[in-house]
Amino acid sequence: MGLEISLFRSGPLGGDQQVGAKICEGEMDFVIFFWDPLEPQPHDVDVKALQRIAVVYNIPIACNRSTADFLISSPLMAEEYQRQLVDFDAKLRPPAVAGTSPSGTYGRCLLQKKWPRGRPPRAAPRPGLF
Repeated sequence: MGLEISLFRSGPLGGDQQVGAKICEGEMDFVIFFWDPLEPQPHDVDVKALQRIAVVYNIPIACNRSTADFLISSPLMAEEYQRQLVDFDAKLRPPAVAGTSPSGTYGRCLLQKKWPRGRPPRAAPRPGLF
C-alpha cells in the first residue's frame, strides 16, 4: 500500500501525548491505536484525551482491528482527502451580551474584561429560573 507508518512510545511512557501532538501539528492523517478494554489502564485519562483530540481535529481513529481494516481498505486511501475542520476558536469566543449597543461597546468590553462605567450591563432575569 505504500503507507508511511510511525511508531511511538508505549502509552504509559507518553506515547498517547506524542500521537496527540502530531495530530495538533497536522502531521497525522489517521490513527490506529489498539488497547485492551478489559484491562485496567494506568493511563486511561491519556487514552481519553487522545480520542478527544482526534475528534476535535476530525482525524479517523481506529481502536480495534475491524475499524482499522475499514480505514485501510477505504477507497479514500487512494486519493487526496480534505478534512472538514470546525473553527473552535470562533466557538470559544464569548457571545455578544444581550442588550449590546449598536456600536458593540459591551461586546468589545467583554473581550477586554472591562465594562463601561465599571460594571457589566444588567441582564433581565429569565422566567422560570427562580
